[in-house]
Amino acid sequence: MAALRLARLRPRLLAPVDLSIAAGGLLFVSGPSGAGKSLLLRAVADLDPNDGDAFVGELARSSLSGPEWRRRVGLLPAESGWWEETVGAHFPAVRGALEAQPPENAAQLDPMTLLQPLGFDADVLDWTISRLSTGERQRLALARVLAYGPEALLLDEATANLDPSNRERVEAVVNDYRNRNAAAMLWVSHDPEQRARLSERSLVIRDGQLVPEEAL
Repeated sequence: MAALRLARLRPRLLAPVDLSIAAGGLLFVSGPSGAGKSLLLRAVADLDPNDGDAFVGELARSSLSGPEWRRRVGLLPAESGWWEETVGAHFPAVRGALEAQPPENAAQLDPMTLLQPLGFDADVLDWTISRLSTGERQRLALARVLAYGPEALLLDEATANLDPSNRERVEAVVNDYRNRNAAAMLWVSHDPEQRARLSERSLVIRDGQLVPEEAL
């Protein structure tokens, strides 16, 4: 895998951002509601207008199509989108993408191998989306993102709606993926205990600037 680097990236509401996350590194971002945390992740994923550039390894975002960049740099939004009737209907597209251009770790990323660690049995693929709770959608969306084998991950409040046991499941799956694949991660989290527990590096948004959390 590779490092994630932002070069004068300027999302809406924020000053230009320069930062690097090493391969296998984890950086948390926090801040008050409306400060621009989700906008930062969406800008990195190239989903909103922004200036500057981003790199995974030496590969520039500006050199790739949007879909190809987002396959390499996976975004888990706070509210995931579901457009088919059943859970399983969302995963064939993942398999097709892997067959067309498989990442080095594709053999490890069959969605079925992600379900059990996240608290699901295989029959979840037959469930209708309408029956899913918010927390179930959140965990299944994580499995869907990881199945693409991203080289870097952008996580937006990945455990905000989960009970303690499912929060632990998600943290374990994310950490396992990061450690096995040396994936760089940028994680927005409102939970100070989570930030202290999982990473030694955390930034906070203050007045449109990213500053070290301990500086506040």
